Amino acid sequence: MSSEPTYITKEGLKKFKKELDNLKNVKRKEIANRIQEAKEMGDLSENAEYAEAKNEQSFVEGRIVELKEILKNASIIDKKNNKGDRVNLGSTIKVKNDDKISTFIIVGTNEVNLEEGKISHKSPIGQAFLGCKKGETIKIEVPSGVKEYQIISIE
Repeated sequence: MSSEPTYITKEGLKKFKKELDNLKNVKRKEIANRIQEAKEMGDLSENAEYAEAKNEQSFVEGRIVELKEILKNASIIDKKNNKGDRVNLGSTIKVKNDDKISTFIIVGTNEVNLEEGKISHKSPIGQAFLGCKKGETIKIEVPSGVKEYQIISIE
């Protein structure tokens, strides 16, 4: 695993800690109970419930390792450091593309959620916005061609 910093917001940190706690203290027990019940059914070589529970157990254990790594390398994005004059990690920006106004939040790779407008600082669009000022117009190469965005506000 990487020891590179994992940039996350305070909200993201809480979310990851809550997920880790749930996986360790709730899901593990549920899966252990399912495995035990499946074992009591007899022949494990033909027991689909046993195989499914073991697969879920592997997924949960993998996710626990992943979350521990994220939390170990967490570098909290402090919005107080964003002066609002330039786009940075943690910035919320409003941009205009043609006549459409969109809002994006620049986050670390683990918090990306396009439905919420959260884009990675490592994505082509996120990288293009970093360091830009309010009023600036930038051109970004996307699969459908070149898009032009004007930054309306930075928070």
